[in-house]
Amino acid sequence: MSSMVKGRPLLYTSYEAEMALLNTRTKRVWFGILLVIGAALPFLLTDATLQTFSRAMITAVGVIGLGLLTGYAGQVSLGHAFFIGLGAYTAAVLGGDPEGRRLGFGITELWIWLPAAGAVAALAGLLVAPLAVRLRGLYLAIVTLGLVFVGGHFFNEWRDATGGPGIGRSMPAPTLFGYELGANDSLFTRDQKLYWLMFAVLVVFGLAARNIARSRVGRAFTAIRDRDVAAGVMGVNLTRYKATAFAVSSFYAGCCGALLYVVPGFLAPNGVFNLEVSVLFIAMLLIGGIGTISGAILGAFFITFLPTVTRLIPDVVPFISASPTEFPNVFILEQVLYGTLVIIFLIFEPRGLFGIWLRLRNYWKTWPFSY
Repeated sequence: MSSMVKGRPLLYTSYEAEMALLNTRTKRVWFGILLVIGAALPFLLTDATLQTFSRAMITAVGVIGLGLLTGYAGQVSLGHAFFIGLGAYTAAVLGGDPEGRRLGFGITELWIWLPAAGAVAALAGLLVAPLAVRLRGLYLAIVTLGLVFVGGHFFNEWRDATGGPGIGRSMPAPTLFGYELGANDSLFTRDQKLYWLMFAVLVVFGLAARNIARSRVGRAFTAIRDRDVAAGVMGVNLTRYKATAFAVSSFYAGCCGALLYVVPGFLAPNGVFNLEVSVLFIAMLLIGGIGTISGAILGAFFITFLPTVTRLIPDVVPFISASPTEFPNVFILEQVLYGTLVIIFLIFEPRGLFGIWLRLRNYWKTWPFSY
């Protein structure tokens, strides 16, 4: 018997078919269309716009990691900025000039320093994981918040690796099997090549997260999120799966940090990896849709492109200044918008942008009987 009844695309006769990665023809078609559009954008957009897209895509990787920990496993973390910073400086040290002023090993191959940055962050996540077994909710959030302050002091004081406040250090120019991705050549610009790199990383990490979510590990995460005591009674190993959630989330954050500052090419520890960054990532997750991979991507793109829109407000509204030294200015307006959007989504659409998409999709699927 076929795993899907002919003419009934949502009626399955096997659990494997229902849990398949792309379990309908519509999903497969749209996934293919998105891949084609994503790969073609560098030929249609300017380099400045491609830089924003690159930042949004690699930010989405970090939000997906936080979503696996908070949205799927239910472990509230305010320390995401610490793991992002750890990955960023691991990449900077591994790819740095060994004869330069800062600590460096001269490893420019992307396939070496990118996984290494994720592995170092994952190891730090494993060190925090035992606390997650004993703590939950607000108490766990406060503990992870302490990581941000410890990490901020660590990044500011270890000048051989980070350069220290006001100085910073350069990020490595990535190469892949000898091909330079961080420089212009006769065929493509630097921003085009970095865009394709970030796009490929987002696709790989997004599919990996989706596979985790639909696997036995993902089901264990969901059970722990819904009721960890009941999950433990049913045989779910709370220690192992909570540690796995922290390790995977930290790995995603480390890889995000390793690539996040490759586009600007420079990184300074002046309040870059602070509490504000952790809250911003949580805001992306809430606005996009907590507990969904697609929602994490939507939230990252929405918040990353929001400043591009708000910076146009001073041209329309005369009393909003574009200078950060004047009041009111567009930068304060952005912070107000972030908080307002989180409140609005939590009250009126807890499923975020992904929930809005579901409403629209269901409306058109049942049209003209949408009532």
